Amino acid sequence: MRLDIYRRAESDGKLSYLAVPETRNIPEEATNTDWEVEAKAFEIDDDADQLPDYEIDNLAGQLAEKGYAITALH
Repeated sequence: MRLDIYRRAESDGKLSYLAVPETRNIPEEATNTDWEVEAKAFEIDDDADQLPDYEIDNLAGQLAEKGYAITALH
């Protein structure tokens, strides 16, 4: 599977990441934020369920539920 990865700065100096299948645009509910391109057509295994470099967990579940996956903010 290929994903487009976007990033944005958070108030505490950390980064959040958004993963979207490469054939889709950023979903409407996420377009009100200033996302910058981090990686285009990022290749991952179809059965991968996390992107540790981007602190994204439950990848498959988030993609199925929302159409995108996002870093969990703690």
